[in-house]
Amino acid sequence: MGGHEAGDVASNLTIEMIGQMQGSRNVDTVLAEADAVLQDTNRRLVDMARASGSRSTIGTTIVGLAIAGDRYGLFWAGDSRAYRLRGQDIRQLSRDHSLVQDLVEAGMLAIEDAESHPDANVVTRAVGAAENLKVARRVGDVQSGDIFLLASDGLTKVVDRIEIGDVLLRQNPAQSCQTLVDLTLERGAPDNVSVVIVRVA
Repeated sequence: MGGHEAGDVASNLTIEMIGQMQGSRNVDTVLAEADAVLQDTNRRLVDMARASGSRSTIGTTIVGLAIAGDRYGLFWAGDSRAYRLRGQDIRQLSRDHSLVQDLVEAGMLAIEDAESHPDANVVTRAVGAAENLKVARRVGDVQSGDIFLLASDGLTKVVDRIEIGDVLLRQNPAQSCQTLVDLTLERGAPDNVSVVIVRVA
């Protein structure tokens, strides 16, 4: 998380913990296991921040995807996003846990003003940000040809949903990843950028 200490520590620990998951052919089981792992990770990060003696947060946003059979399971905390391209229709599947998203949904901020808002970087939920972590979940159906994109806000701050969809339509997943990272860099890369793309056979 930008503006906080040891974001790399938080993200590396989260990746390590998620990497130890057993996995399952059942989406609901994967989501339950991911939640348990993230609760444990959250406790460790909160304890780490306390032990450091500073008031800083050691935290990270996360978005994860599991696909089994004809279903997907999505979990996230923070403003890292998940999109699905089906045919020519691209949709954001996740909901940002951010102050500006809350303001938009409350009718207090126009969506076109969200990115330029002075508090655009303020997340309301993240792994390690508070003692109690609520991991959001979503499940849905999967169809052959669906393309899922997971990305940190470093991408979505400078490349909008329509542009992302256009890239995914024109290129294979590996090319799309490179193009989207290159676009982010060309536009100043205001934040770290991570992109993962999955195409369903």
